[in-house]
Amino acid sequence: MPTCLLVTIAIDGTKSRAHNSKKANFNQKKIDKHLACIEEKTEEYLTQLAQNDLKDSSVKVTNIQEKIERLKKNRLDYELLQKKLEESGSAQISTTDEDARALLVQGVVVEISYNIQAAVDNKHNLIVATHTINRNDLNALGAIALEAKENLGVDTFTALVDKGYHNGREIAQCIKHNITTIVAHPTPGTSKESVTQPDYLVAKFIYNKADDTYTCPQGATLKTTGRWHKKSGRTEQSGYQFKKYRTSSCKECPAKHLCTARPAGREIDRSEYAQAVEENNKRYQENPQLYRKRQEINEHIFGTIKRQWGYNHTNLIGLEKVNGEHSLIMLVYNIKRTMNILGIPDLIDKIQKWNAKYPPKGYALIIATFFKLFCEFKIIKQLFLSLKTASLTSEFCANRKGVIELI
Repeated sequence: MPTCLLVTIAIDGTKSRAHNSKKANFNQKKIDKHLACIEEKTEEYLTQLAQNDLKDSSVKVTNIQEKIERLKKNRLDYELLQKKLEESGSAQISTTDEDARALLVQGVVVEISYNIQAAVDNKHNLIVATHTINRNDLNALGAIALEAKENLGVDTFTALVDKGYHNGREIAQCIKHNITTIVAHPTPGTSKESVTQPDYLVAKFIYNKADDTYTCPQGATLKTTGRWHKKSGRTEQSGYQFKKYRTSSCKECPAKHLCTARPAGREIDRSEYAQAVEENNKRYQENPQLYRKRQEINEHIFGTIKRQWGYNHTNLIGLEKVNGEHSLIMLVYNIKRTMNILGIPDLIDKIQKWNAKYPPKGYALIIATFFKLFCEFKIIKQLFLSLKTASLTSEFCANRKGVIELI
């Protein structure tokens, strides 16, 4: 596809409920709660057992002993689960589908689910890249943007992305690969205990790139020693480096009580990705009309797949299989979308003339099958639900770029 037709890509994600209930998902806090409950019940039953020693009630004693034995078994199960959680290095573990995770769906609503990532072009509203992950959007931008760039074979494009993806490391990775990002930046918040007033938030401090200093709203200059500090995250990948900026002028500043409660004065941390973030935020502020197109480009795709087609959950287990199923659904969306753009006769003609760069094995047969069944969508739905392995869907994933080339 010519580069000029694909200057803008909208990236977003949506959650698909996993084949794993909330009761079958555990973190350390939940395991501790169950173990404490077992301990409490065990003590209660032991007390009852001691009281029954003075009475002739063998039936009741037997009943209590059975309950204690059951609690012992449950304790062992939770201790084994705790050990497995520690060995995994993850913050949570699921017992039915080990790859499924508790993800924030909307507001404070959490579901055990997967996260379907999709990149959609602004010319034809086709899905140009997609894959499924088992984490939230915060660390997902780089992978889906690079996949879109590779599939399209373009040198550069502009990515429109919502604030859930705002991450300095991911934005810097995109810029490194010549991808221009316009990621909405979240509104900075302050804790109830913070004394910092709106006029003294970090955004009000001006960074001077030439001498690597900050100028505060009162005109004082904050300097750094140049030393890099390490900020650790949940994983080694999520950690980053930063420098600290301070000034001695805070001690005599009349506005100190509006700026910081720190006795030594205000301190600002500047991440190694700060420049990339600042450039992105500037583009976001300067291009409000362009950013508003994001929802127009990609939101309706998830609405079609989840609301009209009913694919808001999966019955498959394991990230590989779920990724295959979701990729197949996205492929069908592209085929149906291509039918609307070109019309059936023109699309068939292009397929017949198409010189595929990818393994053609079985692909022509698959396309022909979809054409025969596209009017009988329920049959296609049954085809999806019958997929129990990832072998067929992996072939779909490898060939989905072909649909884009037909346009």
